Amino acid sequence: MLKILYSVLLGIVLAFFVGLGIEAFYPTEKYPEYPIELQYKTAPSSGDQQIQKEYDAKIKDYQGRNSKHALKVSIVAIISSIVFLFLSLIVFAKNDVFSNGFLIASLLLIIYGVARGFENNNPKIRFILVTASLLFALVLGYLKFGRKEKGTV
Repeated sequence: MLKILYSVLLGIVLAFFVGLGIEAFYPTEKYPEYPIELQYKTAPSSGDQQIQKEYDAKIKDYQGRNSKHALKVSIVAIISSIVFLFLSLIVFAKNDVFSNGFLIASLLLIIYGVARGFENNNPKIRFILVTASLLFALVLGYLKFGRKEKGTV
């Protein structure tokens, strides 16, 4: 039971390590703040309309930058997931505790990568991410659980 808990803890900590590392070295830009001049007004003036247009332009610009940022974060998370999968299946193959911990981290990172990829505004990119995740899950399942062990029928 302790080995299972350790594997789960290791997987979660590794996933947080990668996610927080991405955010530390490639931080997400903050959403533009709504102008104070417009926050408590009930009837907008012509000057307020100009401030609103400027704010709307900032939002549109932010969304474009955030979409590109999310795609890059998604790619880094998915690459990290693949590295952890390799470590799980090849490097730590004989140590079930570490192998399972890295496998859990790999699964969590693929979920994180796809979730961040959904922040991208391009539906084709979203589809590609989900397709890659499906293939990843199928290969992972086959490599970890689908192969027959020697001497079994």
